[in-house]
Amino acid sequence: MTFPLLPLYSSAALPAILESPLAVLGSVLVTVVPATAGAVAAFVSEYFGLVDFNAKVDESVSVDSAIALLDAGVDLLFLDSESLAAALVAAGVPPARIVLTTDDGKTSGVMVHYAGSTAALSKAALDLAQTVLPDGGNRTLYVAFDSIPSLETVSEIVRLPAVPVMSSTWLSTSVEPTPGTVPVAGVLVSSLTSDRADGLFTTLVVNTHDSALGLVYSSAESLAHAIATQSGVYQSRKRGLWFKGATSGAVQALKRISVDCDGDCLRFVVSQTGPGFCHNNTASCFGVANGLAGLERTLKSRLETAPEGSYTRRLFTDEKLLAAKILEEAEELTTAKTKKDVAWEAADLAYFALAKVVQSGLSLSDVEIQLDQKARKISRRKGDAKPKFTAMVDKQVEEPTKPAPAPAPAAAAAKNGGSERIALTRVNIENATEAELREVLKRPAQRNANINNLVTPIVEAVRQRGDAALLELTAKFDKAKLSSPVLKAPFPPELMKLDQATIDAIDMSFENVRRFHAGQLEEKPLVVETRPGVVCSRFARPIESVGLYVPGGTAILPSTAMMLGVPAMVAGCKNIIFASPPLPDGTLTPEVVYVAHKVGAQAIVLAGGAQAVAAMAYGTESVPKVNKILGPGNQFVTAAKMLVQNDTSALISIDMPAGPSEVLVIADKTSNPAFVASDLLSQAEHGVDSQVILIGVDLSSEELQAIEDEVHQQAMRLPRVDIVRGAIKSSRTFEVKTIEDAVALSNKYAPEHLIMQVADAAKYVDLVQHAGSVFVGPWSPESCGDYSSGTNHTLPTYGYATVYSGVNTGSFMKHLTSQELTPEGLKIIGPAVVQLADVEGLDAHGNAVRVRLDYLKKTATAS
Repeated sequence: MTFPLLPLYSSAALPAILESPLAVLGSVLVTVVPATAGAVAAFVSEYFGLVDFNAKVDESVSVDSAIALLDAGVDLLFLDSESLAAALVAAGVPPARIVLTTDDGKTSGVMVHYAGSTAALSKAALDLAQTVLPDGGNRTLYVAFDSIPSLETVSEIVRLPAVPVMSSTWLSTSVEPTPGTVPVAGVLVSSLTSDRADGLFTTLVVNTHDSALGLVYSSAESLAHAIATQSGVYQSRKRGLWFKGATSGAVQALKRISVDCDGDCLRFVVSQTGPGFCHNNTASCFGVANGLAGLERTLKSRLETAPEGSYTRRLFTDEKLLAAKILEEAEELTTAKTKKDVAWEAADLAYFALAKVVQSGLSLSDVEIQLDQKARKISRRKGDAKPKFTAMVDKQVEEPTKPAPAPAPAAAAAKNGGSERIALTRVNIENATEAELREVLKRPAQRNANINNLVTPIVEAVRQRGDAALLELTAKFDKAKLSSPVLKAPFPPELMKLDQATIDAIDMSFENVRRFHAGQLEEKPLVVETRPGVVCSRFARPIESVGLYVPGGTAILPSTAMMLGVPAMVAGCKNIIFASPPLPDGTLTPEVVYVAHKVGAQAIVLAGGAQAVAAMAYGTESVPKVNKILGPGNQFVTAAKMLVQNDTSALISIDMPAGPSEVLVIADKTSNPAFVASDLLSQAEHGVDSQVILIGVDLSSEELQAIEDEVHQQAMRLPRVDIVRGAIKSSRTFEVKTIEDAVALSNKYAPEHLIMQVADAAKYVDLVQHAGSVFVGPWSPESCGDYSSGTNHTLPTYGYATVYSGVNTGSFMKHLTSQELTPEGLKIIGPAVVQLADVEGLDAHGNAVRVRLDYLKKTATAS
């Protein structure tokens, strides 16, 4: 069995599933109505493999939409309608993929609503559990609760056996008891039995390939900690509570918990960090991995250790060679005749296909997720091959190929381990076409399918229900239960306690940023006399109320608070409102509060994501409405900013669209490899979707290798090395001949940060057309712009530097124009105004001038 509990989510809360500790339960149930069916299908398809999705489908959902959910990867459809179930079965959906509220004897299970007693459910649960499905497994009783039950009631349901179904908002993953909720760990323990004298539960730990890592034990206490922290926590028989990796660093991210059929053994699916699980510093207590998992480990090791010029190195660096080998082995497999030859050629094809996977920065798990998703599809394609491949096979039949000599073994098991090498992919653009250049300069694809369908319900909830919705969403997404969503000024000193070194660093950086942005203020209005007696003026006014979004997530960003707050203060904005996601205990990082205090912010909204944007855009009982929202954020924040900007009822503007952070470094033979590598890594550590680009100007292979070596060595010393590894996978090194070529390529990419580590860098700045901010010379690291030099670090990303500026003092100002005409001025331009108004057919416009000109004529005649 899986976890003995099924959380129920609304479609609006889909993003919360990914971050919630409830994800370790393995399966969730999402309510689907016609309006949300497409968004749910898109979300499931996008995030399949992280969680097993089931869908509670409204009877008005069409057959096609229900099948689309199954095609996307939904496991089971929970239906109230027998007619919809019959229509789905008629359309080819196996009954085993359906759960009904009535029992037709064929579906995989039955869902009933709890009616206050388990007695009536006992026989039904037992009968179902003893009925075997045609494809294997037993039918299941699901019991839905319409109000929060007690742990005792839920435990009774679990022991029937049946699966309780209840709102995810009723469930608690905290270690300590939370009144008014059902503790998830308590439900799990109620499903377990132990024949040990110490009462511990046998626990099998496996990796994401389902390969066994080791056998350990769990207790009620360790299970509570494991679920709350989403990590490997066990019960040592000698040392008590055991947080795996707390001393060795070999920590485990807990992906899933399940229970075996008898309830006497647990299975933890984990992602292992560090050398391995075993105390002998090996990946597993049961020896080395074999099969595809073992091959993957070998290939990853060779990607790091294979020497230059070797066949394996060529395989990873020569795209054409690898592509040719895959095509060659595929053809040889199609012509293999004997069982031995088929097995041999299939192994070769698997070797080179997996080499492609590893070279692309993916893993065998990514492939397995795709296979699992394909296995759940209901819709079927016709299945014909493409004509060019059909023609190739026809030719093979007409002209049988000569048997090829037996190839050498595709791969031998590698004895050496080691971490995957961190290196950018090299691209020589000398002979590249424009189309090829556009392709290699593409940013990593954003996972934004139907993102608006996910964000809109969140924005609407805050717009309609104000503080209540904001508090609920903060509890769900940020895991902080608050009594108020706003921290108002003056901020309590205890929330700004910092060591003196940090205060000094913020104060100095603050003053540098203030000076640079104060220098951007317009000293006086622009006044132009366009004609004698016609004076036109342009003058600036601060935007009255601004909302400044300071992200949380993987890094604390008081620098962003400063880069947004200081220019707002300099511009003279009357109301400055910060928004930043709170920590689980409801507090903010003291650095952010300190900066908010220094800029004179009126309040800090204790929320993140789309809900924070909505609160500032529309206002709530506690959150003041603002006129403009600025600041970076993830794709949900960006989508929410774009959404409210397009809503005329919000009357809101934003700074710019935002994407992942990025840097482009131009380096020549005079550059220091350590400097170049450090600048590349300074952006790579922001997030796995960040991108770093190196353009090497006339660098030899040895000079490029020196930079790559520095990148790997410096990265391996960073605490955020796993994030860096993810970012580097989609990053590039471009080889060009001249600095002019390098800057031209940079202009095509339009980077957020451009770093010029070349001789006489300043003389090439005039060539730069598109970049968020330029860092000139070897002594101008990007980090200085991020914190202390004075320029702003909130910059256009994802290519928007072609049309947007970074945040500046002008971002917090608007400009008004005025005109003042004398009678003489009106006489000069009045006839032109009348003529143009007549051309456009706007008689009243022309008349406004005519009456004045007539008056001037009469006055002049009278005098």
